[in-house]
Amino acid sequence: MSHPPGHLYVVATPIGNLEDLSARARRILGEVDLIAAEDTRHSGKLLQHLGIHKRMLSLHQHNESGQTRELLDMLKRGLNVALISDAGTPLVSDPGFELVRAARAEGLPIFAVPGPSALIAALSVAGLPTDRFVFEGFLPHKSSARRKRLEVFREEPRTVVCYESTHRICDALDDVVAALGAERGLGLARELTKIHEQVVSGTAAEVRQWMAAEPERSLGEFVLMIAGVPEPHDPDKVNVTVDELLSALLEGLGVSEAARMAARLCGLKKNALYERALQLAASRQDK
Repeated sequence: MSHPPGHLYVVATPIGNLEDLSARARRILGEVDLIAAEDTRHSGKLLQHLGIHKRMLSLHQHNESGQTRELLDMLKRGLNVALISDAGTPLVSDPGFELVRAARAEGLPIFAVPGPSALIAALSVAGLPTDRFVFEGFLPHKSSARRKRLEVFREEPRTVVCYESTHRICDALDDVVAALGAERGLGLARELTKIHEQVVSGTAAEVRQWMAAEPERSLGEFVLMIAGVPEPHDPDKVNVTVDELLSALLEGLGVSEAARMAARLCGLKKNALYERALQLAASRQDK
């Protein structure tokens, strides 16, 4: 390249509430030469709201391979490109992976402009464990395939997160009950950041009953979260504090021997354990 390449910006856009667009995202969208959007008509409304008038190019699952070649050529010619999806963060169950992979393979500069994500937003308010989770995207459309996929999570210890549409959410909840049991913990987020936002949690049976109570609850976009199964207790794992270990050893050993044994078991220095053992031994005599 005879001149510096353009920058590819992966820009997160609101999943509902337009106030969630970051100031940086707004600035980038206003500065780039081209915006690659999943649906130019849908994203055009956002840009119109922002007062941004830019050339747009559609990039969706049916044309991504062809459009990627054109966008790479633009980037190599020094044009700056913003990649956006209909809502949320691109590539998360949305187009863009082929473009980003190809741009990285070409050594082109790529920058994340982070922001809204239904996945993270739902996890943050559902009340399910978030220290470990797995994202499954959209579940299969057909019930038989969906149940087969769900059965994989029968013993999954991590929270499982899926996206689901208004057309399949009721059937999906039925399949969760059938595949994982009525008592499996669930979280369900509906229409996040929008006027009719709702988040409910409980057993699979309770969430299914909640959905069935009012037909309008099945309308909208959903994030389904399946609680993980607690990992079985490992009898080989024993969690004790150093003080508990020293106290137990002092019942049959002298201070020096107890400190030596504790140091070997814990991988700590004997001198420090000896001083602590002296303190524990003294406190036992005072009682």
